[in-house]
Amino acid sequence: MKILLKYPVLLIVCIAAFLFALSQCKGNRHQPVDGDLSTVKGEIIKTNASFEKQVNELMVLVSKNADEKTMQKKFEELRITYKKMEWAVEYFLPNSARFINGPALPEIEMDEHTELEPEGLQVLEELFYPYTAENKDETIRFLKKLTNKTNTIKTNFQAISISKDQVFDALRQEIFRISSLGISGFDTPISGTFLKEMPYALEAVHLTLQQISTEKPKDQALKNIGTAIDSAIAALKKNTDRNTFDYVHFIPDHLNKISTLLLEFKKQEGIPDIEVTSALHKNAADFFSKDAFNPNAFTPGKEFAFSDEKAALGKQLFNDKILSNNNNRSCTTCHIPEKAFTDGMAKSMSLDNAELQRNAPSLNYAGFQHGQFWDMRKDDLEGQSSDVISNKEEMHGDLNVILGKINQDPKYLSEFRKIYQSQKAEVWQLQNVLASYIRSLARFNSHFDNYMRGNKSAMTESQQQGFNLFVGKAQCALCHFIPLFNGTVPPNFKKTEQEVLGTAVNGDNKTFDQDPGRGKFHETVEALQHSFKTPTLRNISKTAPYMHNGGYKTLKEVMNFYNKGGGKGFGFTVENQTLSDTPLQLTDKEIDHIIDFMNALDDQ
Repeated sequence: MKILLKYPVLLIVCIAAFLFALSQCKGNRHQPVDGDLSTVKGEIIKTNASFEKQVNELMVLVSKNADEKTMQKKFEELRITYKKMEWAVEYFLPNSARFINGPALPEIEMDEHTELEPEGLQVLEELFYPYTAENKDETIRFLKKLTNKTNTIKTNFQAISISKDQVFDALRQEIFRISSLGISGFDTPISGTFLKEMPYALEAVHLTLQQISTEKPKDQALKNIGTAIDSAIAALKKNTDRNTFDYVHFIPDHLNKISTLLLEFKKQEGIPDIEVTSALHKNAADFFSKDAFNPNAFTPGKEFAFSDEKAALGKQLFNDKILSNNNNRSCTTCHIPEKAFTDGMAKSMSLDNAELQRNAPSLNYAGFQHGQFWDMRKDDLEGQSSDVISNKEEMHGDLNVILGKINQDPKYLSEFRKIYQSQKAEVWQLQNVLASYIRSLARFNSHFDNYMRGNKSAMTESQQQGFNLFVGKAQCALCHFIPLFNGTVPPNFKKTEQEVLGTAVNGDNKTFDQDPGRGKFHETVEALQHSFKTPTLRNISKTAPYMHNGGYKTLKEVMNFYNKGGGKGFGFTVENQTLSDTPLQLTDKEIDHIIDFMNALDDQ
């Protein structure tokens, strides 16, 4: 994105195409071209041409001051066309996709402490719903930007080569995208038209599978996928109301079935795995399969790869007071296993028994986040562990002193030598074993997980209603993404988001909390002021009190805060609030159902 600000678009497109093509050739890692991949590329280019035409038609409508309903209808048609090529654009051109259909929020250049203006379909949605004539010039400006992106799509897909394994991987990711972002209405937060759009994304998956199938008449897996997609589309057409749609049955009965059948197609076609470490294992049938997630996608490098031996050693050290300065405190002081590795206090206590700045976050599922601590000041768990150990208020340890103790302990030294094949323990190894233990804490065995794996009695009727509200009317899944229920964005899981909620100092919601959060490290970036990482909701019933400051004693208080519209809803001046300030209009009974559902996220 830095480059885009400095060079002409055409040069960037050519460079991107060259680098992508080079990556295809390096090491001959991709399967030789078979199936009708020229047809696949042709379909993408054809769809993009329709997309460009519709952008221009919409621009004409805006220029001629057409009525709002006419423009909204044309905009919905435009979004549907994008959905037909979403699987390809998101996979092969992820940077362009961010500016075509990304959130209507600034893109942050962290290293340079700058913001890039948001653009694309979600920005235009805000301009069309509702449309006001005073925004005419602004609307045309963003439509012109969108036209530039269509040129990028055309040029790239004319230049790059694609392989069958890549196409399959992209289609699989699209089903996972639909199962998380699509099903929550992530990219249509205002219009809420996502249920109308999903059939077109599913049809595009089926069409592309037909194009890459080598033996269509004999391809039973392809026929089964077609039947499953037809069934899903029929269910979608029965109800397009986001507030009443039956998400809790649609995901396991339709989307999980389609993703499972994709693996059968892959086997039947003999498609190899893409040789890239990804968050989801290549053999995971769906989001909710046991051991679906790969912790190594969240480590700093291959030498930090997870192993049971590392986790076991990390657990010993996690519980050992050897990590603190005076051997008077271990990690379990503030991260108690029975409390989902929190301490049950509003704010943790320092070595001097003084209140620290923030609430101790849960370590369960922390391994599936890019950004540790509430303010995300460390990229990974390795950095997080050393920060806590060396913090003067928390453990006041010295990593070199600790290593001296470890290297003089025959038992510990023997374990480090066995795992790392080194003469003595090193700092990065200590960090790695502690991080490995934390990565082992994700169990994925809640009642919700079991329900999604086919056990329809695993959740109560109230919890099922709560999930439907969680995804639909309450819009919780817009930030707490299924299935991790944190801010790590599916289906690639390469980025963890932060949000500005406008949090108060406590559940009375009378005084705004002035903690700058991530903004402390980016003082010139307005969008990051008072922003905090979106934590997981798994095991949430065990981690009270809530929010970064521990100011909300119960989940009921938290839900009342969201129901009102966050800080803005309570009258706070929070210009950069990312949480919608539109009241959710949830009843007390509906809130109880949602809380009941969140109880179903507890590990068993």
